[in-house]
Amino acid sequence: MTEEAATGGRPPLSMRLAGGPSLGRASAWLRRQASLQAGRFGLWTPVALGGGTAVYFVLPAEPSFALAVLALALAAACALASLSSSLRPAASRVLVLAACLLAGFALGRMRTEQVRAPVAPEGGEVRRVEAWVVDVASPGQGGSRVLLAPVAIAGLAPGETPVRIRLTLRGPEPPPAPGTLVSVPALLNPPPPPSSPGSYDFARDAFFDGVGGVGLALGQLRALPPSEAGLPGGLVLQMRINAFRWDLTRRLVDRMGPDRGGLAAAMTTGHEAFVPAAQVEALRAAGLAHIISISGLHMAIVGGFVFGLLRLGVAGVPALALRLPGRKIAAGGGMIATLGYLVLSGAPDPALRAGVTAFAAFAAILADRRAISLRTLAAAATIVLILRPEAVTQPGFQMSFAATAALVALAEAWPTPVREISAPLAVRLLQGALTALVAGVLISLAAGLATGPFALQHFNRVALYGLPANLVTEPVSTLLLMPALALGVLLTPLGLGDLPLEAAGLGIDALNAVARTFAGLPGAEQVVASAPPWALPVAFLGILFICLWRGPLRWLGLPLALAVNLAPRMPSPDLWVAHDAASAAVRVGDAAVFLRPDVRRFGAEVWARRRGLSMGAEAGPSGAGLVCSAHACQPGGGDLPVAVIWTRRPGVLLREFQAACAKAELIILRAERPEGPCATRVVLDDSDFRAGGAVELWRRPDGGWDALWAQPLRGLRPWSAPAP
Repeated sequence: MTEEAATGGRPPLSMRLAGGPSLGRASAWLRRQASLQAGRFGLWTPVALGGGTAVYFVLPAEPSFALAVLALALAAACALASLSSSLRPAASRVLVLAACLLAGFALGRMRTEQVRAPVAPEGGEVRRVEAWVVDVASPGQGGSRVLLAPVAIAGLAPGETPVRIRLTLRGPEPPPAPGTLVSVPALLNPPPPPSSPGSYDFARDAFFDGVGGVGLALGQLRALPPSEAGLPGGLVLQMRINAFRWDLTRRLVDRMGPDRGGLAAAMTTGHEAFVPAAQVEALRAAGLAHIISISGLHMAIVGGFVFGLLRLGVAGVPALALRLPGRKIAAGGGMIATLGYLVLSGAPDPALRAGVTAFAAFAAILADRRAISLRTLAAAATIVLILRPEAVTQPGFQMSFAATAALVALAEAWPTPVREISAPLAVRLLQGALTALVAGVLISLAAGLATGPFALQHFNRVALYGLPANLVTEPVSTLLLMPALALGVLLTPLGLGDLPLEAAGLGIDALNAVARTFAGLPGAEQVVASAPPWALPVAFLGILFICLWRGPLRWLGLPLALAVNLAPRMPSPDLWVAHDAASAAVRVGDAAVFLRPDVRRFGAEVWARRRGLSMGAEAGPSGAGLVCSAHACQPGGGDLPVAVIWTRRPGVLLREFQAACAKAELIILRAERPEGPCATRVVLDDSDFRAGGAVELWRRPDGGWDALWAQPLRGLRPWSAPAP
C-alpha cells in the first residue's frame, strides 16, 4: 500500500524536523541583519562628531590649539582616504567615522578659542557698573535678572572688562527695558562653579554664552542718557529686537493677567519673568515643565500650523493647485514662520536647536525628500554641533535629539494603515479616534522613555503622572493654545487680537487645571539620586542604537539604554559644603538638613536631589545634633561631631574655633584657620575651598573622613578657576 493510500491522501501525521541551529544559519541570519542597515551609515556620522566633541569636554586639562589643528588635518586625511576605490566599504566607513570623531574634537577646541573673553576677578568687590541692558534674563531665586553689556566697570581696564554680565536686581520693581543705558553699584563675581561635585557646571555655560561675571545690584538701576554712537551694529540690533520682545511680553501680561499672561509670554517671547512660581512647580510636578521653555514642541506647532494653513489655502483654489507647487510653497512659509518665531523668542539654545531641525525638515520638502526622517534629523544634529559644539554637554540638546530620534524611529516602524472602501462615516471616525489615541500614547511613551535617563541624571525628578498629563494637554496645546497665541500676536497690532488671546487664555486655564490636578495626586513627583557619570553616555548610545539600527538586533541596546536606571548609586554623603563655605547641609537618614536655609539654598537643593534626599527636615539642625547660632553650628551631642563656622570676624572666629577644637572631629571654616593649637584632626579652611570648590564628605567607621571635591572633576579648563 502506498503512503498516499494509507493516509487517504492527507499529509503524514509526523513531519521531519528541521535541522538544529548551525553556524551557517547563524551567519546567514547575521548577514541578513547587516543588509537591513543599507543606507543607514550616514546616521552615525553626527554620533561620531558629537563623540569627538564630548571627548574634548571631558579632558582634565585644556589641550593645545596645535593639537586641534592636527586633529583637523587628520580628519581631512581620513576623509580623503575614505574616497579611495581600493578600500573595502567597511574600511571606508571606519575612516569616515574617524574623520568625524577627530573633527568633533577640533571643533570643540576651536569654539572655545572663538568665545574666550575676560572674566570678572574673584573676591566679590563692589564696583560701579555702567552698561547697556541687552535682555531680561529668566528670574532666579533672588529675584529679577538682567543681561548687561558693560561700557565700563570701576577698577577694570577695558581689556579686563567682561563682554556680558548678569545681575540680580533688588526690590519688586520690574527690570528696565532692553536698550536702556544704566549705572549701578554691584557686587561682582565670576560665574559660579558647580553646586556640588559632578553637578551641572554653570560657569561652562556662561563661558560659551559670553557671560564673564554675575552679581547682585546693590541699588536701583539709574538710567543714563542713551547714545548708541560707536556701538557695534549687532549689539544695537539685538537690543532693539529684545526691546520689542520685552514690550510684547508686558502687553501680553497686562492684557491677559499674570496667571495667563506669564505663561503666554514665556511660550511666545521666551521671557519667564512673570510666570508665577506656584504655576512652575505644578507644571514641573505634573511633567509639563517643557511647555514653559520654547523648544521643539513649540517650533513644530507654529511651523506645522503655518505649513498646513498655506497647504490648505493653495489646495482650496483649483487654479492655484493646478499651477503652483503647494507643498513647497507651504514649506517656504513654514521656514519663514520658524525664523520669525526664532527671532521673537530671542533664539535661546533650545529654540535654536528646534529651529535648525524645523529648517532641515522644510528644506527636505523643498528638495523633494521625506521631511520626517532620521536623515533629516542627522543633518540637523550635524549643523547644531558645527555651530555650537558645546551643545553636546547641555541637557536640552541631549533630551531633544534623543526624543526626536525615538519619535522618528517610531514613525518609521508605524504600520501603514489599511483604508477600507466606502466605510460608514461613524466607523471611520471611530477608527480615527482609536488610531489617534494609540498614537498619542505611543508618542508620549516613546518621548518619555527616551528623555527619562537625562531627566533622572540631570534633574533627579520623576513625574509619575507625566504620561497621562501630556496625553490630556497635547490636544489643547497643539490645536488651541499655540495657534491662538500665534494669531493673537499677529493680529494684536491690527486691533483684532482679543478673540484669539481669549481662546489662548482658555487653553492656559485648562493646562494649569490639568497640572494642578496631577501635581496634587499622591507621589506625583519622586526624587531619584544621580547615577555614576559613565552611565549617561552609555544610556545615550543605547537609545541611539535602538533608534538607528534596523531589525531585532536593535534591542541589544536596551541594557545600555537602562544604564542610568540600573547603575548602582554610591552611599549618600554625611555632609555637603558650598564652594565658598558660606553654607552647608547634613544628612539625617534620608533627609537633607540645611544649616543656613537662606544662603546658597539653590546649591543645597541641587546637592540634595543629586543624592536622592528629601528636603526640609522638620527637626532642623537640632535633629542632626548641632547647635547653630548666627555665626556657626557646633556639635551638640549628636552622632555627627562636625563644626561649621561661617563668620569672618576675627574675634568671633577665634572663639568659635576654640570651642570647636574641643569637641569636633571635623571643622569647616569660611575664613583662614586661626593661629594656635587644635586637637581636631581635619580642619578645612578658605584655602581648601578656593582650591577644591564644593565638597561632599563621608564619615568612615574609624572616625576619619573621605572627601570628594568639585574642582578636580572640572579640571583646569578656561571656564574653571585656575589652580592657586
